[in-house]
Amino acid sequence: PGWMSTIAQGLPLTHGIEAARKLADGWSFSSVAGLLAAEALIGVVWGVIQAGVPLGFWWLDPATVYALSLALIAAVYIGFAVADGRPGVIAVETVVAAVFVVVGAAGVTGPAWLLVAGFVGHGVKDLWQHRTQFVANTRWWPPFCLVIDFVAAAILVVLLAVGVDFHN
Repeated sequence: PGWMSTIAQGLPLTHGIEAARKLADGWSFSSVAGLLAAEALIGVVWGVIQAGVPLGFWWLDPATVYALSLALIAAVYIGFAVADGRPGVIAVETVVAAVFVVVGAAGVTGPAWLLVAGFVGHGVKDLWQHRTQFVANTRWWPPFCLVIDFVAAAILVVLLAVGVDFHN
């Protein structure tokens, strides 16, 4: 229905998946650049939302909320690894997710810069995943997630630079 199509235009991955399908059908990169730009813009919006998530959990320290976010976004790749089905991929992605859980946990009481490092690190992991396709069938996800991670990290840097305390 038309109303559903309208809503989908603002949802993550809609434009990226359409661009991927067109590229697979032989379209040139320049012909789908607008779709990719729209996807990047939606990623920026979701990155701002990610940075603002602690506002929805006002009873928790922002550091705790960001740490939980790091654990959650890292765990997404475990799901992708299970869908991939290769035991080695599942093992590697589980270890990588555990590293992000540890970084997030350390950021709960330690320097909030660890949380920035966690988001940047996850963005770098997204870039690596996009380039290597280590986990099969995920080419559509990492670019979107990378934008969210880097935008959230940049906002956290600004907040830390102006003196916001993440450990209330």
